[in-house]
Amino acid sequence: MQCLSIVKRRTARSWLTRLGPGLITGASDDDPSGIATYSQVGSQFGYGFLWTMAVTYPLMASFQEICARIGLVTGRGLAANLRAHYPRSLLHTVVFLLLVANVINIGADIGAMADVLRMLLGGSLFVYIVAFGVVSVGLQVFIPYRRYVPYLKWLCLSLLSYVGVAFVVRLPWRDVLVATLVPSFDRSRESIMAIVAIFGTTISPYLFFWQAAEEVEEQQLDAKSSPLKQAPGQADAQLGRMIPDTWVGMAVSNVIGFFVILTAAAVFNAHGVTNIQTTSQAAEALRPMAGRLAYLLFALGIIGTGLLAVPVLAGSAAYALGETYRWPVGLQKKPRRAPWFYATIAIATSAGVLLNATHVSTIKALYWSAVVNGISSAPIMAVIMLLATRRRVMGAFQLPLRLRVLGWVATCVMLVTASALCLLTVTHRG
Repeated sequence: MQCLSIVKRRTARSWLTRLGPGLITGASDDDPSGIATYSQVGSQFGYGFLWTMAVTYPLMASFQEICARIGLVTGRGLAANLRAHYPRSLLHTVVFLLLVANVINIGADIGAMADVLRMLLGGSLFVYIVAFGVVSVGLQVFIPYRRYVPYLKWLCLSLLSYVGVAFVVRLPWRDVLVATLVPSFDRSRESIMAIVAIFGTTISPYLFFWQAAEEVEEQQLDAKSSPLKQAPGQADAQLGRMIPDTWVGMAVSNVIGFFVILTAAAVFNAHGVTNIQTTSQAAEALRPMAGRLAYLLFALGIIGTGLLAVPVLAGSAAYALGETYRWPVGLQKKPRRAPWFYATIAIATSAGVLLNATHVSTIKALYWSAVVNGISSAPIMAVIMLLATRRRVMGAFQLPLRLRVLGWVATCVMLVTASALCLLTVTHRG
């Protein structure tokens, strides 16, 4: 029995070790911006948007697989491939959209973590904002990638807090099942904006660039691995690792999003709380309705997911900018060998810290960062699909039919929702 237990532990550890870029990417998708979006949607619309988690899962997982394939096949990140195959103006436009969305996201996430920590411990909000910025930069600059990855994987466990919250409140499971399986929404501007925000926080540009870059980094760290265009015989091994890693990672992301909407609907909406203004208010509102344990789990989850997501946001910006200007890039490189790469991480994080000086409502900043992601995703996704379907780029590793279909469907869905929001906004102002 003891031997069997040891074997099981080793098997579980081996399985977790095989999970890498996909798991971290999926977990970082549930950053404070995502948690705030799901909380606000659940509080405002109840269980009405639970179905979006089922719809977005195959779309986001397939698109992340497409980005990962580009990295594994070419041995280069997305920006490097765009530089090689498309006009410089297009590359600059895509990278600019990514940088703007990422800086807004970083600022919102750091502000949310600081807001929650002040709620728990008291003290100065400004000090916490600066401290989280310094910690996020320090993790990437001073800890080598091989030692950094395990920390990121352990931080993924903070997401379980949101599943735990759901089980300390009473839920109408029949209503939950219907809302999950039967899509419904009205045509109001608020509903469309909520859908754009949900899609924007689940299918975000920074995830595309991060996972492609990290697949390349993993490939370079393994002396036996090469880009698949150069070593097609390695396809079964590399794709066999990447595909389950990506789909498991995205499943983690959507399951957590589902439970956050569920909790917000059961705790906030059911008790008439429909307008959450700050992340600390969201946590505080849980205490009288769901108990101190739910309150602490929610608050600590915000901090854990923020510590996971901010380095991913800053890192994806640094990979994109570095590949655009041919700088040495990579978290495994020492700072003196990739100074501009690490400088970009520091500058992007500092810009996010400075955004908090605008005194914008934290929850609104988080929510609008998701909307910005939703609007900027469509053009970036279209460019990535054009890149992934070019034989000159992918060689013999053309996308299978399922990825072509799901990739273009995801792109069209993002385009339609963002266009609908822009049309409703213009009509509303008119």
